[in-house]
Amino acid sequence: MLPGIKMQSNKALIAHLTAKGVLKTTAINDAFLAVDRTDFIRPEFLREAYGDYPLAIGYGQTISQPYTVAFMLELLQPQKGDKVLDVGSGSGWTTTLLAYIVQKEGSVLGTERIPELVEFGNKNLEKYHLPNAKIIQAGDEIGRPGKQFDKILVSASAARILLELIEQLKVGGRMVIPVQSSIYSVDKTSQDQVEKIEYYGFSFVPLIH
Repeated sequence: MLPGIKMQSNKALIAHLTAKGVLKTTAINDAFLAVDRTDFIRPEFLREAYGDYPLAIGYGQTISQPYTVAFMLELLQPQKGDKVLDVGSGSGWTTTLLAYIVQKEGSVLGTERIPELVEFGNKNLEKYHLPNAKIIQAGDEIGRPGKQFDKILVSASAARILLELIEQLKVGGRMVIPVQSSIYSVDKTSQDQVEKIEYYGFSFVPLIH
């Protein structure tokens, strides 16, 4: 993970992420341009909106470092029309980025355990008028058991790769999940097989479930 760097505008932040080689895909770049991080942070941090570092959003949670979000979205490679699950949606930033990428042909469901952040995330999401996305209160079981998704993004650190979420992934789908200090890309190659790649050196708040 890179040390924190403060930028003065969204375009400057995107230029920084592009120069670092982490932001590469046109659709993801366009989403970063369209979805301004300013709309997803607490008022006391407005001057820090474009900093390449996490910011507190209350309740022991953070809005993730832009570098990390770009890295995870590039691994996930969401596509137009995908059905996406966003676990631990927090401020709603990743949910909104994903909804912009998958467009009206796709859908994004964010889940969040903390009721106040469900409200906060939905208010932020509503600023972008994206009817293909919503954030709901997480239940006792993680994700949406019984449903299946093309892509799953987990935005907080789990103790292990969660088999419960792999079950919710379609064959041919991909999950990106932090596990302790690593990020894993998990491809479901058949109903009972996955391929995973580990990327080291990240830090997340713990996943609550």
